[in-house]
Amino acid sequence: GKSKALMDVLATIKRIARTNASVLITGESGTGKELIAEAVHLNSPRSKKPFVKVNLGGISHTLFESEMFGHKKGAFTDATSDRVGRFELAEGTIFLDEIGDLDLSCQVKLLRVLQEQTFEVLGDSRPRKVDIRVVSATNADLRQMVQEHTFREDLFYRINLITVHLPALRERREDIPLLVRHFADKQCESNGLPKVEFTSEAMDYLSRLPYPGNIRELKNLVERTLLVSGKEILTADDFKSQYQHPIEQKMTTNLQGMTLEEIEK
Repeated sequence: GKSKALMDVLATIKRIARTNASVLITGESGTGKELIAEAVHLNSPRSKKPFVKVNLGGISHTLFESEMFGHKKGAFTDATSDRVGRFELAEGTIFLDEIGDLDLSCQVKLLRVLQEQTFEVLGDSRPRKVDIRVVSATNADLRQMVQEHTFREDLFYRINLITVHLPALRERREDIPLLVRHFADKQCESNGLPKVEFTSEAMDYLSRLPYPGNIRELKNLVERTLLVSGKEILTADDFKSQYQHPIEQKMTTNLQGMTLEEIEK
């Protein structure tokens, strides 16, 4: 990209990457928060050490301690062998994705590690020192969650010494042609296909779409259209035939969890 919004983000990363400051990356789903977290790591003095990604939204509160801190054999019924936790693996940077989904009871346990830089493996009472940088990400409004008492205020201030907000794709439309070219070239290279081109009408059409799914949605549309069309020059009509309207996506999501009677209505 070349937009001012993106350049401001990259300038911030350049300034903070070499520090040990905790970073909170915010933005809508699909804006590239994980890539920015990795950029922070790769431009830091810890770049040659591990970059451990943890999707906190996918870890239940019952497994949180085992996943994050590890356990010794016999610590609980299903602990048939020792397990190394994510904090012990992360000698460089740990990326805590979807931190807004973390259960309150787990937030307390996470806060202790971040404050004291120590943790205990389940089944072993010896404190273990940890030297890591913490980068977190969320698409939730943590300030609002703090006011609603669903996110701890002390943890909020611990994880966001520096906040990096990623703009939505609709706020950086001048970057869309560059992203389209990038995704198309990568797809052609990985599938052994000749390089494709785009008509001006195609680029104009792609630049005007709403993209509620942001960069992830654009990437999906470009790759799907390229593979399905089989053409070397893609037109606006090619993309129109593959575009999934956001209203259709919303309807599909809203049907989940509804009863048969509600769906029939």
